[in-house]
Amino acid sequence: MHSLEFDISSSDLIKVAIAVFCGAVLGLERQYKNKTAGFRTIILICLGSTIFTMISQRAGQGVNINLVTGVGFIGAGVIFKDNISVNGLTTAAVIWVAAAIGMANGSGNYMLSIISTFVTLLVLVLFHIFEVYLDKINHEKLLSLVFTNADFDNLLMVENIIHKHKLRLQRRLVNKKDDCLQAIIFVTGHKKHIAQLDEKLLTMPEIKSF
Repeated sequence: MHSLEFDISSSDLIKVAIAVFCGAVLGLERQYKNKTAGFRTIILICLGSTIFTMISQRAGQGVNINLVTGVGFIGAGVIFKDNISVNGLTTAAVIWVAAAIGMANGSGNYMLSIISTFVTLLVLVLFHIFEVYLDKINHEKLLSLVFTNADFDNLLMVENIIHKHKLRLQRRLVNKKDDCLQAIIFVTGHKKHIAQLDEKLLTMPEIKSF
């Protein structure tokens, strides 16, 4: 009978520890923002990529690039699209980067994996603040309007009000249903002005719902 031999070196334990640390750093940020792939998921992705890379190197295959394809399936699972927008792209990118960090760590590039982790965290935190600012000054909203009648002048009046609130608009759809005019308008501009527009629309008797 052949005895089982467990060949675990101190460098292997270091790689596992760094993988858990790097995954935890990125996972905490995702968990804090209540994203689909949170704390445990990112840790396991980073750790799994590390272990697969270690196994590949011991088998004499170097870094297993097929990991990128496998992680791509996981990333695709957190992306979902509705009629207006696509969500989950940033989380999918974090999953992809976490796998790359795990591969770097598994191949022995400890500093690269640690530095990449904090650079990624920096991008997620600082650029999120920048995105919030951009969204504030250039906010987007899709208005679906239903008027009380089929008078086209009511739509022109609403568009004039939108312009008066210093907003830009794109008329996406106009139709009539049950003798009521319906319109979909894409509005962009300062978030404060869009909020003021909402208040104005709420007080207009010509609008049945929006």
